[in-house]
Parts: sequence; C-alpha cells; structure tokens
Amino acid sequence: MNHTNRALNRFFLAATGLVLLAAGTLTAGAGMDAGVRDRWSSVSTSLLGGWRNLRSTAPLQEPLGSWWALAVPAVLLLGALASIMWLTRQGGGRTSEAARQRDAELGDTAVDISYLESAVEAALEGNRAVVGSSVSAWRGRGRRRTTTQGLRITLQARRGASPREVADVAEALVTGMEALLGHRTTVLVRIAGGTRTRLAGAHRTS
Repeated sequence: MNHTNRALNRFFLAATGLVLLAAGTLTAGAGMDAGVRDRWSSVSTSLLGGWRNLRSTAPLQEPLGSWWALAVPAVLLLGALASIMWLTRQGGGRTSEAARQRDAELGDTAVDISYLESAVEAALEGNRAVVGSSVSAWRGRGRRRTTTQGLRITLQARRGASPREVADVAEALVTGMEALLGHRTTVLVRIAGGTRTRLAGAHRTS
C-alpha cells in the first residue's frame, strides 16, 4: 500500500549484507591468522600501486595532481546523492485523507483520517479484548497506473483475548467505517501485541 519497491529493497539489503559479511570475515581473519594478514597487506599494496599508476594517466595541476583525484570524489558524491534520493522515495503514499468525494456541482468533500480514528476509539470504548488501536490511510498505484485508496487498522489485542473475538471486532469496525464513508474500500487489518498488550491485564471470560 505504498511506493516501496520491495524486490529492489531486498536485493540491496542482501547485497549490503554480503559486503558487510565479507568485510567482517576478512577483518576477523586478518586479526587471527598471519597468512590472511600478509595476503591482505599484499593486496592493499597492489591496489595502492594501481591507484598511483592510474593517477599518472591524467595529470592535473597541484594540489589535486590528477583528474582521477577529482573524478573519484565526484562519483562518490553522486552515489551519495542517489542514495539519499532513493531513501526519500521509500514508503510514501501515506495521506491524511481517508476518502475524497468529487462532485462537479458541490465540489470536493474530503474525510480526514482523524475522523475515523475518533470513530474507532468511540467504538472500542469499554471493549475488553482490545487495548489500543490506530488508523492510517494510504494512496498507492494500482493496475494501469490508476490511483488506489486504502485504509489500515491496527488493533492491539489484550493478553489472553480470543483471536476470533478480536477478528469479529475488526470486522465490525470495517463495516462501520464503510457505512460512515458511504462506500466500500480496501482495508488492511493488523492484529498485534506490544508493550500495552504485555502490561494490560489478562482478558478473562466469565
């Protein structure tokens, strides 16, 4: 329900994890084995020599001494900017509007998410199976680049509460919200635990 490309995220996370794992393994190996340490020192010396040879292929006036000394930081800076842009595009899609009705004569009518949050809190007042809730709205892209609207309800179940009872509460909340909005909508229901669940008293049925 957001703009995050999960497949691409998993690829980058896996690649980053492999790089960090390899770096950690090499560091640990260099600290524990003299052969690995000598090999790593030899590779570092070779890379340093290659860098010096590369710098001499594109000389530049001091203090830089070579165009490569300018190109490498520029590439790293572009990579950092691309990473920042990529991070800012993660998630997204969240909106404060639960729904919007467009009318050519009356204009646009928007329902703020706080209205639904208040309605859910009122509906759950005195409920023994749920200790907390939150409601959020998301706008994403559907098929053929169409814009889709959805809601997410998170319910924190009381310790010992019946899952069936909490699911029935969630179903009633969804039905009530659709009645308030006047149309059916996509709703993601998440039943979770947490600190409030652990601290709340156990739910007992008489």
